[in-house]
Amino acid sequence: MSEVRILGIAGSLRAGSFNRKLLNNAVQLVPAGAKLEIYDLHGIPVFSEDDEKNPPAKVSDFKARIRASDAILFATPEYNYSVPGGLKNAIDWASRPYGDSAWLGKPAAIIGASVGRMGSARAQYHLRQICVYLQVEVLNSPEVMISSAHENFDSAGKLTHESSREALAELLKALAGRVHLLRHARVS
Repeated sequence: MSEVRILGIAGSLRAGSFNRKLLNNAVQLVPAGAKLEIYDLHGIPVFSEDDEKNPPAKVSDFKARIRASDAILFATPEYNYSVPGGLKNAIDWASRPYGDSAWLGKPAAIIGASVGRMGSARAQYHLRQICVYLQVEVLNSPEVMISSAHENFDSAGKLTHESSREALAELLKALAGRVHLLRHARVS
């Protein structure tokens, strides 16, 4: 069976982002037979319906990468009780124009890290709501919400909280398993 291709998307654009670090850790934890590629959202302009039928090259590349992937791994921080504007903007671009959504039917998982006590819980729930409309099939568990992120990554960016590492590995295994299940269903 062919390799499971997972596209990782960090909601934070910050160079030292805990969510980018979380994705970098996920690269090391993907199960055998799967590969995680991280996509950088830098350079995606603010969405305008005026440009949706002739999108910028960065947007076209983003949509092509989504379509080429078997699954999506969102890593989102929480900004003002929700997802960061840059992530929402990128999601909007990839869903447009109407009838040409790159998201349709993609299996996905959501993870997040935050310096706060909630570990991006509210942002993850908002992202789940967005995914419902886009018909993205988000795994329900395990949930990976890293609170006090500044205390749970070492200076090299390694996630040091062992039960969070285990939950992340379990989630990646479940996501790859979902892809295999969908592939099998398509063949049957």
